[in-house]
Amino acid sequence: MITAYHSQTDGQSERTIQTLEDMLRVCVIDFGNGWDRHLPLSDFSYNNSYHTSIKAATFEAIYGRKCLSPVCWVDVRDVQLTGPKIIHEKTKKIIQIKSRIQAARDRQKSYADMKRKPLEFQIRDLVMFKVLPWKGVICFGKQGKLNPRYIGPFKVLEKVGTVSYMLLLSQQLSGVHSTFHVSNLKKCLSDEPLAIPLDEIHIDDKLHFVENLWKSWIVKSSG
Repeated sequence: MITAYHSQTDGQSERTIQTLEDMLRVCVIDFGNGWDRHLPLSDFSYNNSYHTSIKAATFEAIYGRKCLSPVCWVDVRDVQLTGPKIIHEKTKKIIQIKSRIQAARDRQKSYADMKRKPLEFQIRDLVMFKVLPWKGVICFGKQGKLNPRYIGPFKVLEKVGTVSYMLLLSQQLSGVHSTFHVSNLKKCLSDEPLAIPLDEIHIDDKLHFVENLWKSWIVKSSG
């Protein structure tokens, strides 16, 4: 299952895009300015390439048989399937492919879980929290991208649910909602008092944190 905080369980789109980019890059290198005329061949090659996740080519997965290129037309050995038999074969293939895809997702999830270290904080722990534009906390200044990604430290007041914590924020951050998901926190490991200056922290007071949705409407536009 894919969640907002566990996107590593999929990665299918990213991996597919990476593969297609590599194929197109090779086309440009090999065929130069005429690379676009070879796109149908690239499409044919990709659709007939073996995929580890489903243990078959995508063409075979969709149509239930191997794709025969003109080179193979003189040597047709596949038995033609018609009627209920082809429906049975297609249904069996779909079930098999679904199980293989799920197995691949479980395998990807296990890889992500091995690298994941669950974070837990205790009351009165000192933590740093990530600069979050969507929460109205924006860090800016001359350093640009070199600005600190975390600010703090702040004291943990209480645990909210299973994955969130309420922090004791400074007066400068009074407009920020004090509850943060654990993925946006990290423990302050300094033995001595540490403080990252908040001089260049800008609070966008136009943003508001919505805790509960009270009512909603559906508006249809005539345009």
